[in-house]
Amino acid sequence: MFKSVLVANRGEIACRVFRTARRMGLRTIAVYSEADANALHVREADEAVLIGPAAARESYLDAAKVLAAAKATGAEAIHPGYGFLSENADFAEAVAAAGIVWIGPKPSSIRAMGLKDAAKKLMIEAGVPVTPGYQGEDQSLETLSAEANRIGFPVLIKAVAGGGGKGMRKVDRAEDFAENLASAQREGQSSFGDPRVLIESYITRPRHIEVQVFGDSHGNVVHLHERDCSLQRRHQKVIEEAPAPGMDQATRDAVTAAAVRAARAVNYQGAGTIEFIADASDGLKADRIWFMEMNTRLQVEHPVTEAITGVDLVEWQLRVAAGEPIPLAQADIPMKGWAMEARLYAEDPANGFLPSIGRLDHFVMPDDIRVDTGVMQGGEVSQFYDPMIAKLIVHEDSREAAAARLADACREVEVWPVRTNAGFMARCLDHPRFVEGDVDTGFIAAEEASLLAAQPSPDARIAALNLVADNHHLAPQLGDYLSPWTPDADSAAVGFRLNGQARALFVAQINGDTVQGSVLSNRTGDFTWRIEADDRVAVSRVHGDKVVVNDGAPIGYAGRATGVEGVVFERGYAWPVTMTSHAGPSTGGAASDGGLRAPMPGKIVAAPAKAGDAVTKGQPVVVLEAMKMEHALTAPFDGVVAEFNVAVGDQVTDGAVLAVVKAAD
Repeated sequence: MFKSVLVANRGEIACRVFRTARRMGLRTIAVYSEADANALHVREADEAVLIGPAAARESYLDAAKVLAAAKATGAEAIHPGYGFLSENADFAEAVAAAGIVWIGPKPSSIRAMGLKDAAKKLMIEAGVPVTPGYQGEDQSLETLSAEANRIGFPVLIKAVAGGGGKGMRKVDRAEDFAENLASAQREGQSSFGDPRVLIESYITRPRHIEVQVFGDSHGNVVHLHERDCSLQRRHQKVIEEAPAPGMDQATRDAVTAAAVRAARAVNYQGAGTIEFIADASDGLKADRIWFMEMNTRLQVEHPVTEAITGVDLVEWQLRVAAGEPIPLAQADIPMKGWAMEARLYAEDPANGFLPSIGRLDHFVMPDDIRVDTGVMQGGEVSQFYDPMIAKLIVHEDSREAAAARLADACREVEVWPVRTNAGFMARCLDHPRFVEGDVDTGFIAAEEASLLAAQPSPDARIAALNLVADNHHLAPQLGDYLSPWTPDADSAAVGFRLNGQARALFVAQINGDTVQGSVLSNRTGDFTWRIEADDRVAVSRVHGDKVVVNDGAPIGYAGRATGVEGVVFERGYAWPVTMTSHAGPSTGGAASDGGLRAPMPGKIVAAPAKAGDAVTKGQPVVVLEAMKMEHALTAPFDGVVAEFNVAVGDQVTDGAVLAVVKAAD
């Protein structure tokens, strides 16, 4: 076994690999960009090397710099994590040529499975069923359009080198094909350096089923059962679980056997995942499940497989890379209980799920489950990298228990001022369809309206008044401050009542919604006070950093926070509290003025419209690339593009007015 390992990655996966490497007694080495100088993975490593500026192309994707860091630190092995260089066959070859152990599959296997079109052809030869579609060399618009018409709409455009939903577009109508093709090609070129695509038939009730496989240099290939990753938003996985709900043993045997055949077809070594798409319109059946692609690396969702098998997949990676055989035979790999994982993204569900960036002033995770993260309180979510900041993983005896526990864990998340999808995920996990196992990749899109309908509870509104009163020195422990003089909302005395109950009137905003109430002076002396609001009187008590209303569950809250009076945390949501009217978050320009504003710093990559063009509500006007994804800013109403202030290639700052749409007369 080698004695040191460099992780050619960042964030959560780097921290994850370091955890196992330390347990095995290995020296750990991190690489980092200028943006990550104070990142958690840098702090957790035994040694760290700066490899370049913030942009991934000049740091984490620069193979020469990573290799130079390995040589300079005497690293005996390199673990690529996932993303970045993890599926770069040229990098794998360069590592081996330098005499460093590559913790991953052979370059020939990466190449064989790295391009989706070539992989599908190989799987057909190996007898693995594949999704109907086109994976030819001719990439002209004419040919691709003709093939899409032959397959029949809806179709799915997929970047041949893609992954994580990047370079993927669903197209419902022939007239929308060219625009979506151009967007997928741009994203494929930007993310993977390859604009080529393939076309697949779009399965109308798809389930995403994948099988964890593992091979070694001794000719052994095993599977570690299946995972279901059907709960997705815009082709990005949100919640994963193992095993797959509704999978009977006969179907499981067929799918896992096909996965092992696929791995053997490329003489696979190390950890890999065979991804299948299933037509779930009539349940899971072996003859309605097709090969989609292979990921020749460790997957983000690998913890759920670890939970049901008891296997440390990173340890297996390290041992197999060192030449050891797979530790367990197929018959000895267990499948116990049910595991689920929720991906915590720095994004704002109420603002079109746009990524949220900035400093993590408040970052609290549940403490009684497995949490894999690469950030910490005081750290920063950067515009330059993927917005996933943590993974919440649970393992229970049954699927129902796992879903309930994971929902509770999501509700315990407290993050500010960066927004997250924690509350949204809790609502997904609580949804009756999900609880029943009635899921497919269209679940979130179909149920989005109800999943986004959360509002602060009556108790949260009381807590907001409590927070404001506390900030303005009206906490009950100040005793004599609350007097028979009754101030109005502007704290001006309006009257004197010798026998009246003292009160202070407040108007606050919680998540942009007004709440008005009175803080009453009668109290028991133990930090308990009464607040009257929303036609109810509630007893509110400050307990540590929480507010307890009517002896209910504690509602988390922060004191004064940047730009607001404070934040009430409830059920995974962060409700900002202010004393004055507060406009809600922009969706890229207020509909009232027609301004399309950059929701974050980024680069202009397309301009579907220009000054003077007539546009309809929802029509893309300008496309911004940020955090490795494209974000189309659309017309807020029917009208004319009155101003267009940017050009393709421009770098823009947060809040910049990119274009202005004038309403039609």
